[in-house]
Amino acid sequence: MRNLRWYIGGLLGIGVVINFLDRTNISVAGSQMAESYGWSNVQLGVLYSAFFWTYALLQIPVGVLLDKIGVKWILRTCMTLWALATIGTSFMGGMSGVIVMRMILGAAEAPAFPASAKATGNWFPLHERGLATSMFEGAAKFANVIGIGICVWSITHWGWRGAFIVTGVINLLYAIVFWLFYRDPAEHSKLSREEREYIENNGSRVASQMEGSTYQNLLLLFGNRKVWGLSIGFASYGYTLYLFLTWLPSYMTKQLHLSLATGGWYTVIPWIVATITEIAIGGWLVDHLIRKGRNPSKVRKGILIIGMLFGVFVLLEPTTVNPNLEVAFLSIALGGLAFAASVSWSIPSIIAPQGMVGTVGSIMNFFAQLMGVAAPVITGYIIDKTGSYNSAFGLAGIILIIGILCFTFLLGDLKQIPSRPDGSAQNPGLDHGTEKASG
Repeated sequence: MRNLRWYIGGLLGIGVVINFLDRTNISVAGSQMAESYGWSNVQLGVLYSAFFWTYALLQIPVGVLLDKIGVKWILRTCMTLWALATIGTSFMGGMSGVIVMRMILGAAEAPAFPASAKATGNWFPLHERGLATSMFEGAAKFANVIGIGICVWSITHWGWRGAFIVTGVINLLYAIVFWLFYRDPAEHSKLSREEREYIENNGSRVASQMEGSTYQNLLLLFGNRKVWGLSIGFASYGYTLYLFLTWLPSYMTKQLHLSLATGGWYTVIPWIVATITEIAIGGWLVDHLIRKGRNPSKVRKGILIIGMLFGVFVLLEPTTVNPNLEVAFLSIALGGLAFAASVSWSIPSIIAPQGMVGTVGSIMNFFAQLMGVAAPVITGYIIDKTGSYNSAFGLAGIILIIGILCFTFLLGDLKQIPSRPDGSAQNPGLDHGTEKASG
């Protein structure tokens, strides 16, 4: 049996790395841009959040399109557009121009995560879903490991504009690779019959289109407790993630008084930890425990809650001014949140009614990206008012506690949501809540 599905998983993971370079570049370049144009922290926070205005707004429409059209053509088109928007940012001469480019970028990158979740559901059986999901979710953390270095190097040589030119060219090269190599399982000429049968017979969500009207399907999902528990819980993770993603480089240089290069290295450490924990715990350990016969719902829920609890370590940030301790607390928090996020992204392909994986993933991601709009601006406001990042970290910890409660009590067992009024699923033979371990 050929393992083509793992090459596809790797391709999706590389795509997310590329995708997140476009979020890293603005956070690293932001301080230089603010100094050049005399922007306040609130203005810088608005600039950081501009990407998420369109990114969040288009999440649900994009999810519906993914379920109607499929992954391939939507990602092909959007990847090309987001590469051009990244390069275009380097030619802007003020805040308004940069904001427009960031909004175009956000719109173009809106399908990235829902599409990866849908593609993973199509290509991977349930007992491999944890590791497969961690490949693209963990890539978001790894992007910061390499992205910070790439952007610092580019800024050192060509100023802040260099960060956008270099990452934009990398985006464009990947778009070409994706056009050439990605296909859905049903149309991939290199997928062997043996591997196709293995995928389809072990719980894969074979690519299918959404049935029924979009309005009725959205009413079904928004009226479901599981969707709300998943969405609010994931939004709490999103708030802390985007606080770290946008303000961590500035925190290292301004509050800890480290140089750009030293602060860059200190910033990288938590993201390295997050990459490792996401793949090792959110990926390998989840699949290992399920293959050993443990209850899949309890395994995923348990690891999800543990990861979120580690995230609450962010509350300890204000208790020390020692950079080494600061980085240790950040590493624990981000490491836990990373493997919690990996589990979260595997849930849409488990609980969604048949043909609605993309929509459930987009609803979940929509609420998380609203936090991407809020976190940078709220943090900038707190810094301007208090002169410190401490209250911003405290607020993030409180929001995480709310998310833990939603994951615990609203989400419930990880079973497929019925898609008919009588409570039956469209595919009654596939019970995600009682999946059998196989390997």
